Amino acid sequence: MALSYRANRAAAEALVAEITAAGGAATAMQADAADEAATADFFAAVDRGLGPVTALVNNAGITGPLATLDQVEAAMLDRLLAINVTGCFLALRQAIGRMATDLGGPGGAVVNVSSRAAGLGGPNEWVHYAASKGAVDSFTIGAARELAPRGIRVNAVSPGLIDTDIHAKAGRPGRAQQMAPNIPMQRAGTAEEVAKVILWLLSDEAAYVTGALVPVSGGR
Repeated sequence: MALSYRANRAAAEALVAEITAAGGAATAMQADAADEAATADFFAAVDRGLGPVTALVNNAGITGPLATLDQVEAAMLDRLLAINVTGCFLALRQAIGRMATDLGGPGGAVVNVSSRAAGLGGPNEWVHYAASKGAVDSFTIGAARELAPRGIRVNAVSPGLIDTDIHAKAGRPGRAQQMAPNIPMQRAGTAEEVAKVILWLLSDEAAYVTGALVPVSGGR
């Protein structure tokens, strides 16, 4: 497994150590998802260190600050779209060259991490973020239909309210707990619950699944 990170080297290295201790092989490399050259270098390093690429998880993403529409600044929006949308395109393009059966690759599976915000709209908090994830949904559907004949499945998970540090980074650390009563299941989800769905979509158990947008949202 190869992990990319933009700034938090310590967290990436801790995860590599955890995977290695469990008997897996992992490496971490600094790479800005929105940087075309850095993405190409990352995949080249994977080729050298880990072998053929058969799976890709597009998990890089930011929300930007909580803001109403009239507070969204162009510079922030540019960065948001560069990471959340352009980053998916750049990584998938690298993966196609390594996975596509018509290019001699083994085929493979891709999971894009979207958000239920795409369907809910994020009013008064992050319409900007929701719009970027709506683009990810459209990208997933189109890529799935285009790449299916080339041996590549493309799906997305759409997490809802998940208890991670994303809320604190957006400026509202207690958001998950405050919103939990509004969820049909009466709680926030966990990163592990999202990860299990991602692993299923990557596995052979989902061999006939492509173009799916799978909600992991407690019914919301």
